[in-house]
Amino acid sequence: MFIKQQKIGTDVQRGGYLLQRIQRGQPVGPATHPKSLYALLLRFVKWRQERNWSETTLKVQTHHSYRFICWAAERGLHYAAEVTRPVLESWQRWLYQYRKSNGEPLTSRTQRTALQPLQVWFSWMAKQGLILANPAADLELPRLERRLPRTILSVEQVEEVLNLCDLTTPQGIRDRALLELLWSTGIRRGEVTVLDIYSADFGRQILTIEQGKGKQDRVIPVGERALWWLERYILDVRPQILVSPECKALFLAMDGVAGLTAHGITGAVVPYLRAAGIDKGSCHLFRHAMATQMLENGAELRWIQVMLGHRSVESTQIYTQVSIRALQAVHASTHPAEQRDSEKPDNME
Repeated sequence: MFIKQQKIGTDVQRGGYLLQRIQRGQPVGPATHPKSLYALLLRFVKWRQERNWSETTLKVQTHHSYRFICWAAERGLHYAAEVTRPVLESWQRWLYQYRKSNGEPLTSRTQRTALQPLQVWFSWMAKQGLILANPAADLELPRLERRLPRTILSVEQVEEVLNLCDLTTPQGIRDRALLELLWSTGIRRGEVTVLDIYSADFGRQILTIEQGKGKQDRVIPVGERALWWLERYILDVRPQILVSPECKALFLAMDGVAGLTAHGITGAVVPYLRAAGIDKGSCHLFRHAMATQMLENGAELRWIQVMLGHRSVESTQIYTQVSIRALQAVHASTHPAEQRDSEKPDNME
C-alpha cells in the first residue's frame, strides 16, 4: 500500500503513474468514505480535470498529495477532518529531516513542491464546504534559494556543439536543425515535442507553439540561420526517414514512426554537449544561452520574457544576474583602481 520513502524525489513520469494508480482504484485507508483523504483526492483531481488544468500539473500535484495521504495513513490519519495545522507541520518537519540514499537532504524547492499542492487541495476543500477550516491556510513554506544556472554557454561553445553534427548523415542534419532551433528560440524541450510540420512560418520567420507550458499558445521569432537548417531538414531528411505518413511531428525519431519524445530529444542533444566537454546540463542550456546572450547584446528584459514564455518577469530576471558583460564594462570604466593605469604592477603590462 505505501510507497517506499526513498521514492520521494521521483519525477513527473512517476507522478503520472501514481495518478493512474489512484484512478484505477488502489485505495489508501477507508477509500469508500466520502470524507476520507483518498476519496477527496479523487474528487479534487476530477474537479480540476473538468476545468482543463494542465496534465503535467495534475500529475505532479497528485503525486505529492498521494504521498501525504500515505504518510498520514501510517499515523492513523485517514479523514480530512483529522488533518490539522500541527499535522501539516509534522509532515513539513518530516520532509526537512528526510535524507536521500546519498545522505543529502531535500532541497528547499523540493520541499515547497511537496507542500504547495496541499495548500491548494485543502483550500479547495474549505471552499467546497468539505472541511470547516483550511489547516494549510497560514502554513509557512521554506524560503527558496536563488540559484543561478550553473552553466551558461558562450557563443563559441554553442558553435562548437553545433559543428559536431555529422552533416553527411540524416541524423546529423536533423540534430543540427534541432540544436539551431533550440538556440535561436530558447523553447523548452516539452514544447519541441508538440511542434508539427506547420509550426514554422518560413515567410514570416516565426514559430507557433501550441499548448506550451500551462496550455499557453505563443508566437516567437526564429532566426534566418535556424530556418535555413530547418528547411533543409524538412525537405531533404524528414521525407527519407518518415515511415508513417499520418505523423505530422516536426522532429521524427530515426525509426520514422513517431515524433521525438522529450526523452528522445534529450538523448539527441546530450551526446553533443558531452563531446564538447560540457559535462552537465541538457536542452535547457540552449535556453539559458539564448536569454543571456540576447540580454548582453541589448535586448530588453520584457522581450526575453516573451521569448521564454514566462508568465512573470521575476522568472526572467535571473538572467540579469548571469549577464555579466555589461557589468564588467561598467566596472572597468568606473572603478578607481581600473582608472590608474600608471600604478599597475609591472607584471600586468
